[in-house]
Order: sequence, then C-alpha cells, then structure tokens
Amino acid sequence: MKHVLVFLFGLGCLMVTANDASKELKAFPTAEGNMERLVIILPHKDRAEELNYEVELIPGKTLLVDGVNKTKVGLSLESHPLKGWGYTYYTMSGSAMVRSTMMAVPAGAPKVERFVEGSSLKVRYNSRLPIVVYAPKGTELKYRIWSTSTELKVAEKK
Repeated sequence: MKHVLVFLFGLGCLMVTANDASKELKAFPTAEGNMERLVIILPHKDRAEELNYEVELIPGKTLLVDGVNKTKVGLSLESHPLKGWGYTYYTMSGSAMVRSTMMAVPAGAPKVERFVEGSSLKVRYNSRLPIVVYAPKGTELKYRIWSTSTELKVAEKK
C-alpha cells in the first residue's frame, strides 16, 4: 500500500508540473502555415540541481537510407526571444535534403529506416518552462538530456 501511495504522489507531482508548463505554453503562439509547434516538458528538478543538466535538441527526419553510408540533413535550430515574456523559443530551418558519404553499398543490401540528424543545439535545463520549437511539417525533433557529476577534479601540475 505504501508503494502505491508513493507512486500516486509522484504521478500527482508530475501532473502538476505538466499543468504548470502548459500554463506557460499559452504565451507561445500557435504554429502557422507549413510549421508545427513541437513541445518538450522536462521532468521537474530543483534549481540548484538543474545546473548539472543540459538538453540537446536534435532536428532531423526519419528516412530510408542504405545503412552503410553516414547521412545528415541540413536542418539546424536558432533561438529567438519571445517578445514581452522573456522566454526563448526555437525555430528549425534549413534543408531536409540528405547529404551522404559515398561508400559502395553491397549488391542487394536492403534500405533501413533511420532518424537522420541535422545540427544539434544544447540548451539550459529549465523544468519550469516548456521548450518550444517551430519546425517545418514532416521534420522531427528528438532530444537527449545530458548530466554531469557534481564532483570536481583537480588538474595536475607537471
């Protein structure tokens, strides 16, 4: 029973955090034209703890590729201030055209479906605000949370 209560309490905290972030989301305009609004709501952390984290935003597209060559798309992210709010939002731009190395592919090798990345961007971890990205329809945004140790090591003099 105790584990169930702890789980429900944790779930309630997560829902409150998500609701708080969705309130902040109202400040961001909806996407227009050929764009989509993509939103990341990060797990809550204390302010001091957030200094040990970063979020890597990775624009890209899932495509069929040969599985041998290294591929990349020309998508990148740019930050912009949200006027009147002091928040930051990001726009994805560039080309979703694929660049690839040109190694020979074995005859009959099947195509594989893969997420082809563009240029990533690392941003500060802030669990009180959503990360909002405006992206062209048909593109994707993936992200990775980076963390560091709180232990500092000393460089040796030699």
